[in-house]
Amino acid sequence: MNGTVVDLLAGNARHAERFADRFDEVQDAQHPAAVTVCCSDSRVLQDEMWGNEQPGHLFTVGNIGNRVVQLGEAGAEVSDDVLYPITHAGTGTAVVVGHTGCGAVTGAYQALADDQTEPEGIEHSLRLLAPHLEAGVAALPDGIDAAEAVNRLVEYNVDQQVESLVDSERVPDSVDVVGAVYDFQDVYDGQRGEIHVVNVDSERRVDALREAHPEVADRIDRIWEY
Repeated sequence: MNGTVVDLLAGNARHAERFADRFDEVQDAQHPAAVTVCCSDSRVLQDEMWGNEQPGHLFTVGNIGNRVVQLGEAGAEVSDDVLYPITHAGTGTAVVVGHTGCGAVTGAYQALADDQTEPEGIEHSLRLLAPHLEAGVAALPDGIDAAEAVNRLVEYNVDQQVESLVDSERVPDSVDVVGAVYDFQDVYDGQRGEIHVVNVDSERRVDALREAHPEVADRIDRIWEY
C-alpha cells in the first residue's frame, strides 16, 4: 500500500476514535449553520480554520479560486454545491473565504495579462474566475509588484463572489453573505492563520463594517480600498 495512504488511514483511525460519539445527532439529517466556500489549496484547512470539530455544523465547499458560480444553460449561475445546504438544509449563512497568495487568482491574473494557457480542466476553472477579476485587474494601481497585485485581487475576487450570491435570485434575501480572507503569509495585521472579514452583504467599507459589527471589529480589515 502507498505510504501516503497508510499515513492517511492512520490519521483517520485517530479521528474515528475521537469522533465516534459526535455523529449521534446528525446520522439521519444535517442542518449546517453555514456553508463555507474556500479555495481547495492544500494550505487552507476548512474545518481547522474555524476550530470546528462538530459534524453537521459546517457545509464545506472547496474549489479552485473559492468560486460560487458554475456554467449553466443560461450562462454563469450560483453553483449547486453552494445552493444545496441553503435550499435543502435550512442554512442561513454563506461565507466565501479567499486566501493570500492564491494560485488560482494568480493564474487568472496571468491569463488576463499574458494569455497564458493551462490544461483544459484548469483552464475551465480559470475561465469561470477571470471575468470576475477583469475590472479589478484594470483598477490595480501602477507600480505594485506581482505579489501585491495578487493579494489585492484576492480581496476583489471575494467581493465579486459575494456579489454573485447577493444578486442571485436563487439565494434568498434572508441569507447572510460574508466575504473573508485567510492569511498565512503575514499580509494583514495579526497572526498567521487568522481570517479577516472584508465584505458583508456587499458592504466592503472597513469603517462601515466595523460600525455595523463591533463584536468582530478587530477581524475586519482590507488591504485594498478601491
